[in-house]
Amino acid sequence: MTSSCRLRRWTEIQGTLLLLVGWSLASTCPSSCLCASDLLSCTRAALTEVPDHLPAISVTLDLSHNSLHTLHGNWLAGVPQLHVLRLNHNELKWLLDGAFENATNLRHLDLSSNRLQSIREGHFHLLVSLEELLLYNNYITQVDEASFTRLSNIRKIYLSWNNLTTFSFSSMHNLTHPNLRTLDLSANKFMELPVDDMSAVPAFIKNGLYLHNNPLTCGCALYTLFLQWKQRGFSSVLDFWREHTCLYMGKPRAVVRILESLNGLDNCSSGPGQELADPGLKVLVGRRLLVSCNTSLPKENTTYLWISPAYDFIFPPGTSNQSFRIHPNGSLEIHRAQPWNSGVYLCIAVNRRLSYNTTHEVNVTVHYPKHEVESFNTGLTTLLGCVVSLVLVFIYLYMTPCQCFRCCRKPPQTPSPPQESSAQSSILCGTPPVSEGPNSRKVGASRHVVFLEPIKEGRTEKNPKILQLRSDSDSASSVFSDCPIVQT
Repeated sequence: MTSSCRLRRWTEIQGTLLLLVGWSLASTCPSSCLCASDLLSCTRAALTEVPDHLPAISVTLDLSHNSLHTLHGNWLAGVPQLHVLRLNHNELKWLLDGAFENATNLRHLDLSSNRLQSIREGHFHLLVSLEELLLYNNYITQVDEASFTRLSNIRKIYLSWNNLTTFSFSSMHNLTHPNLRTLDLSANKFMELPVDDMSAVPAFIKNGLYLHNNPLTCGCALYTLFLQWKQRGFSSVLDFWREHTCLYMGKPRAVVRILESLNGLDNCSSGPGQELADPGLKVLVGRRLLVSCNTSLPKENTTYLWISPAYDFIFPPGTSNQSFRIHPNGSLEIHRAQPWNSGVYLCIAVNRRLSYNTTHEVNVTVHYPKHEVESFNTGLTTLLGCVVSLVLVFIYLYMTPCQCFRCCRKPPQTPSPPQESSAQSSILCGTPPVSEGPNSRKVGASRHVVFLEPIKEGRTEKNPKILQLRSDSDSASSVFSDCPIVQT
């Protein structure tokens, strides 16, 4: 048989096989679905239950935009090669613990836009190959601490647009999710965040930890956390820096952009644009200090190495010298701290089993004890200075000696004429004006004193008391004169 005949024969065999496969798919494909090769699409088919007898060769199963209420156990037993499962836009309210027990090869699971209210530990613990989990736009109020602990290959978890108020960030410690790069918790109901637990989360998770559009309460700890993430260039902050807001004093209408200047949070530990230094540890001279190596790596199969401020290596656990000792858990002990031990210490942790290493810096300050007597003397001196200043002010105001003894003598008082109104005795000073003519009281450049003007004799107004303005030239001597008041 020639080569051309063999090729023609092989083509006929392939065509026959394709026809058989197509006939097999057509015979097993549910009536309300569309089957094409390894794709099974049952979207928008008004389904209330999952169809029976799913094609075994299906790799992608799309059941979105239906009215599914529950997922029965063992329903995926007939599709062992399933990689992609879309269940979004349905009416799912809860999940059975064994709903995905036969989907060990599943990599993408979409449960978004349903009515789920909680995520329990047993829902996804069998999905060891899962890489993407979409749970956004549900009614989830609780996620169990161990819900994702067995998802060792998970890369993306989307939990935005739910009703979460708490989340176990401690479950992300110790490199339990080495491949996780996106954890979306935006647009939930978080009012407070556990800053300490979040600080111990590995940096590669922080880079994709989205927390914007939450009703967070403003505070310096929150401001410092997000500012540190911004300065380290984390995408979770840089991509949505305007959406990172908080409520001032917890009031819903007092919305403040956390990462914007002049937001009321500039008086915290550091202002915008300044590098936030680690406050570090402080110890007195001659005291013992234990410095932890916080690297979020498991203690098993992890080795530690410290570098001193003088760039000297401090050797692995179990070794010691006169000043330092490294404990098996990676902590560095400084026996008797001295001023030259101050500086930044660098811890390097290497886990060979996970092929991963990380570092941690600690700023150590060694200082002498402060004398409390000095601070007391300083405060006492300040207090005495204030008292002396007050005494001098009172002496100046109430005990100023008279410079003119002749003027200080009080002349005999002359009783006012009977026809003179009482307003005549209300003049601030008895110093007569320069002239008494009709044009003598000209308007001054500016008037600052308002007082009672004596009433001319012989006036017959019903109300003899009249408030008038006097010029500055007439009032200056009456206001600032040291002489006693003389009635004319």
